[in-house]
Amino acid sequence: MIKNERQYRITRAQADGLSRTLESLSRRAGVAHPLIAKAQEDALKSQIEDLQSELRDYESLLSGGFRPGDLQTIAKLPTMLIRARIAQGLSQKDLAKRLGLKEQQIQRYEATDYASASLTRIREVAGALGASEGQ
Repeated sequence: MIKNERQYRITRAQADGLSRTLESLSRRAGVAHPLIAKAQEDALKSQIEDLQSELRDYESLLSGGFRPGDLQTIAKLPTMLIRARIAQGLSQKDLAKRLGLKEQQIQRYEATDYASASLTRIREVAGALGASEGQ
């Protein structure tokens, strides 16, 4: 994720540079083995698409493409974690074991709606409940 204008400029420059590299590969068609050339082309296209996606996302955010209502998810996160644990048939002890913690720690987190948990710990809990990065 692009987080500031500096990263935006760097990402733009990388995307432009990769696009130029892709164009020069196309002009040199026939120089490399066809399978190697295809692999290089596919790799460059994939990298360019990833960078362009990040650029579009940042540009969308700059133009107001974020809904403050999306932040509601954060407010609901503690309840979602507890509900996910219960829905998976896990006890607080089971979750604690997955995380290498004591059951009492999970009890404290849930009793306070994870108020004392760090963001890192909340991510670990979400991961232990099956959430993956990027979701």
